[in-house]
Amino acid sequence: MRRLSHILLMLFAIPGVISSQEVTIKSFFDTSRIFIGDQIKYIITLEKPANLNISLPVYKDSLLKQIEIIKGPEVDSSAAEKGFVKIKHKYLVTSFDSGFYQVPPVYAEIKTDSGVKRYYSDYAWLEVMRVKITPPDTASGIFDIIEPVRIPLTAGEVIPWILFAALIVVVIWVTIKIIKRFRKVPQAHEPERPSEPAHVIAFRELENLKMLKLWQKGETKEYYSRLTEIIRQYLYNRYSVESMEMTTPETLDAVQKSAILEDDQYRMLRTILTGGDLVKFAKYYPEPSENELHFEHAWSFVKATMVPVLPDVNRNEPLKREEEAK
Repeated sequence: MRRLSHILLMLFAIPGVISSQEVTIKSFFDTSRIFIGDQIKYIITLEKPANLNISLPVYKDSLLKQIEIIKGPEVDSSAAEKGFVKIKHKYLVTSFDSGFYQVPPVYAEIKTDSGVKRYYSDYAWLEVMRVKITPPDTASGIFDIIEPVRIPLTAGEVIPWILFAALIVVVIWVTIKIIKRFRKVPQAHEPERPSEPAHVIAFRELENLKMLKLWQKGETKEYYSRLTEIIRQYLYNRYSVESMEMTTPETLDAVQKSAILEDDQYRMLRTILTGGDLVKFAKYYPEPSENELHFEHAWSFVKATMVPVLPDVNRNEPLKREEEAK
Protein backbone atom coordinates (compact mmCIF):
# COMPACT_ATOMS: atom_id res chain seq x y z
CA MET A 1 0.00 0.00 0.00
CA ARG A 2 2.80 2.35 0.89
CA ARG A 3 4.59 1.47 -2.37
CA LEU A 4 1.43 2.27 -4.35
CA SER A 5 1.16 5.69 -2.74
CA HIS A 6 4.80 6.44 -3.63
CA ILE A 7 4.16 5.40 -7.22
CA LEU A 8 1.09 7.64 -7.47
CA LEU A 9 3.01 10.57 -5.96
CA MET A 10 5.76 10.16 -8.55
CA LEU A 11 3.22 10.00 -11.36
CA PHE A 12 1.63 13.28 -10.24
CA ALA A 13 5.02 14.98 -9.85
CA ILE A 14 6.35 14.02 -13.28
CA PRO A 15 3.84 16.18 -15.31
CA GLY A 16 4.79 19.21 -13.21
CA VAL A 17 8.46 18.72 -14.02
CA ILE A 18 7.71 18.23 -17.66
CA SER A 19 5.42 21.29 -17.68
CA SER A 20 8.08 23.46 -16.10
CA GLN A 21 10.50 22.41 -18.80
CA GLU A 22 8.10 22.96 -21.67
CA VAL A 23 8.49 26.80 -21.78
CA THR A 24 11.85 28.61 -21.82
CA ILE A 25 12.26 32.42 -21.74
CA LYS A 26 15.54 34.27 -22.19
CA SER A 27 16.28 38.01 -22.25
CA PHE A 28 19.67 39.58 -23.01
CA PHE A 29 21.50 42.43 -24.77
CA ASP A 30 23.61 41.64 -27.82
CA THR A 31 26.47 43.32 -25.96
CA SER A 32 26.89 44.02 -22.26
CA ARG A 33 28.93 47.23 -22.48
CA ILE A 34 28.34 50.38 -24.55
CA PHE A 35 29.22 54.08 -24.60
CA ILE A 36 26.60 56.78 -24.04
CA GLY A 37 24.37 57.12 -27.12
CA ASP A 38 25.32 53.80 -28.69
CA GLN A 39 22.48 51.70 -30.07
CA ILE A 40 22.20 47.99 -29.26
CA LYS A 41 19.59 45.25 -29.44
CA TYR A 42 17.63 43.85 -26.52
CA ILE A 43 16.42 40.34 -27.39
CA ILE A 44 13.70 38.21 -25.77
CA THR A 45 13.24 34.58 -26.85
CA LEU A 46 10.36 32.27 -25.99
CA GLU A 47 10.49 28.56 -26.76
CA LYS A 48 7.21 26.70 -26.25
CA PRO A 49 5.14 23.82 -27.58
CA ALA A 50 3.35 24.70 -30.80
CA ASN A 51 -0.07 24.01 -29.29
CA LEU A 52 0.48 26.09 -26.14
CA ASN A 53 -1.23 29.50 -26.14
CA ILE A 54 1.26 31.89 -24.51
CA SER A 55 2.76 35.18 -25.65
CA LEU A 56 5.47 37.65 -24.67
CA PRO A 57 4.82 41.12 -23.21
CA VAL A 58 5.41 44.15 -25.44
CA TYR A 59 7.50 47.14 -24.25
CA LYS A 60 6.63 50.56 -25.66
CA ASP A 61 8.90 53.43 -24.56
CA SER A 62 11.63 52.11 -22.30
CA LEU A 63 13.00 49.07 -20.52
CA LEU A 64 14.13 51.20 -17.58
CA LYS A 65 14.11 54.90 -16.92
CA GLN A 66 17.68 55.06 -18.22
CA ILE A 67 17.27 52.68 -21.20
CA GLU A 68 15.07 54.03 -24.02
CA ILE A 69 13.46 52.02 -26.80
CA ILE A 70 14.13 53.46 -30.25
CA LYS A 71 12.31 50.88 -32.33
CA GLY A 72 10.59 47.56 -31.90
CA PRO A 73 9.59 44.97 -31.26
CA GLU A 74 10.69 43.16 -34.39
CA VAL A 75 8.91 39.79 -34.11
CA ASP A 76 10.32 36.61 -35.59
CA SER A 77 9.09 33.05 -35.15
CA SER A 78 10.56 29.75 -36.29
CA ALA A 79 9.95 26.06 -35.75
CA ALA A 80 12.18 24.29 -33.23
CA GLU A 81 12.73 20.59 -32.69
CA LYS A 82 10.08 18.10 -31.54
CA GLY A 83 6.98 20.24 -32.11
CA PHE A 84 8.33 23.35 -30.38
CA VAL A 85 8.10 26.94 -31.66
CA LYS A 86 10.68 29.66 -31.01
CA ILE A 87 9.45 33.28 -30.86
CA LYS A 88 11.93 36.15 -30.80
CA HIS A 89 11.33 39.86 -30.00
CA LYS A 90 14.07 42.35 -30.89
CA TYR A 91 14.20 45.96 -29.62
CA LEU A 92 16.63 48.67 -30.69
CA VAL A 93 17.59 50.57 -27.50
CA THR A 94 20.02 53.23 -26.30
CA SER A 95 21.01 55.03 -23.11
CA PHE A 96 22.27 58.51 -22.34
CA ASP A 97 23.04 57.96 -18.65
CA SER A 98 26.22 56.23 -17.61
CA GLY A 99 25.95 53.46 -15.05
CA PHE A 100 25.44 49.75 -14.48
CA TYR A 101 21.86 48.63 -15.04
CA GLN A 102 19.94 45.39 -14.66
CA VAL A 103 16.70 44.86 -16.52
CA PRO A 104 14.16 42.80 -14.50
CA PRO A 105 13.25 39.34 -15.75
CA VAL A 106 10.66 39.03 -18.48
CA TYR A 107 7.76 36.70 -17.78
CA ALA A 108 4.98 35.07 -19.75
CA GLU A 109 1.94 33.50 -18.14
CA ILE A 110 -0.76 31.01 -18.91
CA LYS A 111 -3.99 30.16 -17.14
CA THR A 112 -4.43 26.62 -15.85
CA ASP A 113 -7.12 24.88 -13.85
CA SER A 114 -5.14 25.47 -10.69
CA GLY A 115 -4.51 29.20 -11.44
CA VAL A 116 -2.04 31.38 -13.36
CA LYS A 117 1.38 29.95 -14.17
CA ARG A 118 4.30 32.26 -15.01
CA TYR A 119 7.61 31.58 -16.72
CA TYR A 120 10.51 33.98 -16.03
CA SER A 121 13.75 34.83 -17.79
CA ASP A 122 17.00 35.85 -16.07
CA TYR A 123 18.11 39.45 -15.41
CA ALA A 124 19.71 41.29 -18.35
CA TRP A 125 22.78 43.37 -17.49
CA LEU A 126 24.12 46.47 -19.25
CA GLU A 127 26.98 48.84 -18.51
CA VAL A 128 26.84 52.33 -20.05
CA MET A 129 30.17 54.17 -20.06
CA ARG A 130 31.14 57.79 -20.64
CA VAL A 131 33.43 58.67 -23.51
CA LYS A 132 36.85 59.43 -22.07
CA ILE A 133 38.53 62.54 -23.42
CA THR A 134 42.30 62.47 -23.26
CA PRO A 135 43.57 65.72 -21.71
CA PRO A 136 46.09 67.72 -23.76
CA ASP A 137 49.78 67.54 -23.04
CA THR A 138 50.39 70.30 -20.53
CA ALA A 139 53.93 69.34 -19.68
CA SER A 140 55.41 72.36 -21.43
CA GLY A 141 53.03 74.86 -19.84
CA ILE A 142 49.94 76.74 -20.95
CA PHE A 143 50.26 79.59 -23.46
CA ASP A 144 47.87 82.25 -24.73
CA ILE A 145 46.30 81.86 -28.15
CA ILE A 146 48.39 83.57 -30.80
CA GLU A 147 46.45 86.24 -32.70
CA PRO A 148 46.32 86.06 -36.51
CA VAL A 149 49.11 87.86 -38.31
CA ARG A 150 47.77 90.95 -40.11
CA ILE A 151 49.27 91.36 -43.57
CA PRO A 152 48.81 94.81 -45.20
CA LEU A 153 46.77 94.96 -48.40
CA THR A 154 48.58 95.55 -51.67
CA ALA A 155 47.49 97.67 -54.64
CA GLY A 156 46.95 94.53 -56.69
CA GLU A 157 44.33 93.37 -54.17
CA VAL A 158 42.53 96.73 -53.80
CA ILE A 159 42.33 97.91 -57.44
CA PRO A 160 40.12 95.03 -58.69
CA TRP A 161 37.57 95.77 -55.97
CA ILE A 162 37.55 99.48 -56.87
CA LEU A 163 37.02 98.68 -60.56
CA PHE A 164 34.26 96.22 -59.68
CA ALA A 165 32.45 98.84 -57.56
CA ALA A 166 32.78 101.41 -60.34
CA LEU A 167 31.34 98.93 -62.84
CA ILE A 168 28.33 98.30 -60.59
CA VAL A 169 27.70 102.06 -60.31
CA VAL A 170 27.82 102.45 -64.11
CA VAL A 171 25.44 99.52 -64.63
CA ILE A 172 22.96 100.96 -62.10
CA TRP A 173 23.14 104.41 -63.75
CA VAL A 174 22.55 103.00 -67.25
CA THR A 175 19.66 100.86 -65.98
CA ILE A 176 17.97 103.87 -64.39
CA LYS A 177 18.34 105.87 -67.61
CA ILE A 178 16.82 103.08 -69.69
CA ILE A 179 13.89 102.66 -67.29
CA LYS A 180 13.17 106.40 -67.29
CA ARG A 181 13.31 106.49 -71.08
CA PHE A 182 10.80 103.70 -71.52
CA ARG A 183 8.55 105.02 -68.78
CA LYS A 184 7.99 108.30 -70.59
CA VAL A 185 4.38 108.13 -71.66
CA PRO A 186 3.41 110.57 -74.38
CA GLN A 187 0.93 113.09 -73.11
CA ALA A 188 -2.56 112.52 -74.39
CA HIS A 189 -3.60 115.39 -76.64
CA GLU A 190 -7.14 116.52 -76.31
CA PRO A 191 -8.90 115.98 -79.64
CA GLU A 192 -9.54 119.14 -81.58
CA ARG A 193 -13.05 120.38 -81.36
CA PRO A 194 -14.92 120.83 -84.63
CA SER A 195 -15.30 124.35 -85.96
CA GLU A 196 -19.03 123.87 -86.43
CA PRO A 197 -21.44 124.19 -83.51
CA ALA A 198 -22.29 120.95 -81.73
CA HIS A 199 -25.98 121.09 -82.63
CA VAL A 200 -25.26 121.58 -86.34
CA ILE A 201 -23.17 118.40 -86.41
CA ALA A 202 -25.78 116.49 -84.40
CA PHE A 203 -28.69 117.56 -86.64
CA ARG A 204 -26.73 116.63 -89.77
CA GLU A 205 -25.85 113.19 -88.37
CA LEU A 206 -29.46 112.60 -87.32
CA GLU A 207 -30.66 113.48 -90.84
CA ASN A 208 -28.13 111.04 -92.33
CA LEU A 209 -29.29 108.33 -89.92
CA LYS A 210 -32.89 108.93 -90.89
CA MET A 211 -32.04 108.63 -94.59
CA LEU A 212 -30.34 105.22 -94.05
CA LYS A 213 -33.64 103.69 -92.86
CA LEU A 214 -31.79 101.10 -90.76
CA TRP A 215 -34.60 99.92 -88.54
CA GLN A 216 -36.91 99.68 -91.53
CA LYS A 217 -34.38 97.19 -93.02
CA GLY A 218 -34.31 95.12 -89.84
CA GLU A 219 -30.98 96.57 -88.62
CA THR A 220 -32.46 97.78 -85.34
CA LYS A 221 -29.34 97.24 -83.24
CA GLU A 222 -27.18 99.24 -85.68
CA TYR A 223 -29.82 101.98 -85.68
CA TYR A 224 -29.72 102.40 -81.91
CA SER A 225 -25.92 102.17 -81.81
CA ARG A 226 -25.61 105.12 -84.21
CA LEU A 227 -28.40 107.07 -82.52
CA THR A 228 -26.80 106.86 -79.06
CA GLU A 229 -23.35 107.53 -80.56
CA ILE A 230 -24.62 110.79 -82.08
CA ILE A 231 -26.00 111.89 -78.70
CA ARG A 232 -22.80 110.91 -76.86
CA GLN A 233 -20.66 112.84 -79.36
CA TYR A 234 -23.00 115.80 -78.96
CA LEU A 235 -22.53 115.71 -75.17
CA TYR A 236 -18.77 115.91 -75.65
CA ASN A 237 -18.90 118.70 -78.25
CA ARG A 238 -21.48 120.67 -76.26
CA TYR A 239 -20.58 120.05 -72.60
CA SER A 240 -17.12 118.32 -72.71
CA VAL A 241 -18.60 115.18 -71.15
CA GLU A 242 -16.40 112.18 -72.11
CA SER A 243 -19.50 110.13 -72.81
CA MET A 244 -17.88 108.07 -75.58
CA GLU A 245 -15.58 106.46 -72.95
CA MET A 246 -18.32 105.97 -70.34
CA THR A 247 -21.13 103.55 -69.73
CA THR A 248 -24.70 104.81 -69.62
CA PRO A 249 -24.84 104.96 -65.77
CA GLU A 250 -21.48 106.78 -65.69
CA THR A 251 -22.66 109.28 -68.31
CA LEU A 252 -25.91 110.00 -66.50
CA ASP A 253 -24.06 110.35 -63.20
CA ALA A 254 -21.55 112.81 -64.70
CA VAL A 255 -24.33 114.89 -66.27
CA GLN A 256 -26.34 114.93 -63.04
CA LYS A 257 -23.35 115.97 -60.91
CA SER A 258 -22.39 118.80 -63.28
CA ALA A 259 -26.00 120.10 -63.26
CA ILE A 260 -25.83 121.11 -66.93
CA LEU A 261 -29.31 119.89 -67.81
CA GLU A 262 -32.76 120.68 -66.60
CA ASP A 263 -34.97 117.89 -65.27
CA ASP A 264 -36.95 117.32 -68.47
CA GLN A 265 -33.76 117.38 -70.55
CA TYR A 266 -32.12 114.85 -68.23
CA ARG A 267 -35.14 112.54 -68.47
CA MET A 268 -35.00 112.75 -72.28
CA LEU A 269 -31.30 111.84 -72.28
CA ARG A 270 -31.89 108.93 -69.91
CA THR A 271 -34.70 107.58 -72.13
CA ILE A 272 -32.46 107.69 -75.23
CA LEU A 273 -29.41 106.01 -73.64
CA THR A 274 -31.22 103.35 -71.61
CA GLY A 275 -33.48 102.50 -74.56
CA GLY A 276 -30.40 102.00 -76.71
CA ASP A 277 -28.83 99.71 -74.09
CA LEU A 278 -31.96 97.55 -73.98
CA VAL A 279 -31.75 96.95 -77.72
CA LYS A 280 -27.96 96.54 -77.91
CA PHE A 281 -27.35 94.41 -74.84
CA ALA A 282 -30.69 92.98 -73.64
CA LYS A 283 -31.86 91.92 -77.12
CA TYR A 284 -35.04 93.97 -76.81
CA TYR A 285 -37.09 94.28 -80.03
CA PRO A 286 -38.91 97.63 -80.03
CA GLU A 287 -42.00 98.47 -82.04
CA PRO A 288 -41.70 100.80 -85.07
CA SER A 289 -43.43 103.53 -83.09
CA GLU A 290 -40.75 103.25 -80.38
CA ASN A 291 -37.99 103.63 -83.00
CA GLU A 292 -39.55 106.85 -84.28
CA LEU A 293 -40.15 108.09 -80.73
CA HIS A 294 -36.48 107.64 -79.78
CA PHE A 295 -35.44 109.56 -82.89
CA GLU A 296 -37.82 112.40 -81.96
CA HIS A 297 -36.42 112.40 -78.40
CA ALA A 298 -32.88 112.71 -79.75
CA TRP A 299 -33.86 115.57 -82.08
CA SER A 300 -35.76 117.36 -79.31
CA PHE A 301 -32.88 116.90 -76.85
CA VAL A 302 -30.37 118.54 -79.22
CA LYS A 303 -32.81 121.32 -80.03
CA ALA A 304 -33.53 121.98 -76.33
CA THR A 305 -29.87 122.08 -75.29
CA MET A 306 -28.16 123.72 -78.28
CA VAL A 307 -26.35 127.04 -77.98
CA PRO A 308 -28.74 129.84 -78.87
CA VAL A 309 -27.92 131.42 -82.26
CA LEU A 310 -27.77 135.21 -82.09
CA PRO A 311 -29.20 137.06 -85.10
CA ASP A 312 -26.71 138.80 -87.43
CA VAL A 313 -27.54 142.48 -86.95
CA ASN A 314 -25.47 143.73 -89.91
CA ARG A 315 -27.09 141.24 -92.27
CA ASN A 316 -30.60 142.40 -91.31
CA GLU A 317 -29.93 146.17 -91.63
CA PRO A 318 -30.52 146.35 -95.44
CA LEU A 319 -33.84 144.60 -95.01
CA LYS A 320 -34.91 147.12 -92.40
CA ARG A 321 -33.91 150.00 -94.65
CA GLU A 322 -35.93 148.61 -97.55
CA GLU A 323 -38.97 148.25 -95.33
CA GLU A 324 -38.58 151.83 -94.09
CA ALA A 325 -38.23 153.07 -97.68
CA LYS A 326 -41.44 151.36 -98.65
